[in-house]
Amino acid sequence: MNIGEIAKMAGVSKAAVSRYFNQGYVSEEKREAIRRVVEETGYRPSVQAQTLRTKKTKMVGVILPKMNSASMGSVVSGILAALNEKGYQLLLADTQNNPKKELEYLKLFDDKQVDGVILAATVFTSGHKKTLKSMNVPVVIVGQRLPGCHCVYHDDYHSIYDMAALLLEKGRKNLGYIGVLQQDKAVGAERCKGFCDAVQEGGYENLKEQMVISGFSIEDGYQAMEKLMKMYKNLDGVVCATDEIAIGAMQYLKSVHVKIPGQMMVTGHGDSILAKVTNPTLTTVHFSYEESGMEAARMLLKLLDKEESAVREIKLGYHIVEQQTT
Repeated sequence: MNIGEIAKMAGVSKAAVSRYFNQGYVSEEKREAIRRVVEETGYRPSVQAQTLRTKKTKMVGVILPKMNSASMGSVVSGILAALNEKGYQLLLADTQNNPKKELEYLKLFDDKQVDGVILAATVFTSGHKKTLKSMNVPVVIVGQRLPGCHCVYHDDYHSIYDMAALLLEKGRKNLGYIGVLQQDKAVGAERCKGFCDAVQEGGYENLKEQMVISGFSIEDGYQAMEKLMKMYKNLDGVVCATDEIAIGAMQYLKSVHVKIPGQMMVTGHGDSILAKVTNPTLTTVHFSYEESGMEAARMLLKLLDKEESAVREIKLGYHIVEQQTT
């Protein structure tokens, strides 16, 4: 079977069949006629032939730091929702939090393997900036802001600022902070700055020093909380950069019989499912991760359709989900 035979059987032109398979405009009457023939014959257009003819693969590469992250799962759901509407498929690449792998996948996808790329970046090295600048396919960054690039990101600074301010308002005056590496501009640098500015403006500048750097896992949070407690005495609250870190911190506090929230208030970030099932439930920050994925995909699709060329940045909002740990 070929397009000509499909067109003849459906009583339409070959151009109409071509538009049907490429999500172009076809009248409802003709679309239904083509659909019936396609269903009866089981015809599927050749992907290779379409690629040669249109110079498009109808594939989008998505580069993630880790597949088993709840937030990344929501981002991918949003991306898929937008891509499916336009008939695009998705190729996932998991870097396992390795910035060098991000560069490898960017270069691989740039070799015309996909029409465009959505990058959930962790850090931006000089190598990243050089590679992104030289890409032949459009790239949209999700979760981080990089000036000069198309990106969709969250208000990491104000979300942690407001969380630290909340604990101060509740009378906690000896706060600690568990963050991640500063090279991660969003989760590391921006959230850390938000905490520091909140305690300084609240009149507790000394608290800026009461922090430790952690990895992203629950185990990392456990170890970081232990370290924080040994370094700084009489803490009455801890602000954590992620929910996983906060849950690890809670596990350590329970192991040494510190009452939550009586003796220690704990907050996370991300509004994951885990935050709702901890005991006590975790006060956290809600980000619209699925919306960020959807917006990133829509931005990329507009670039692919030549509807947009100017660099765009979209910053999404947040809200605090106050639960039992505060």
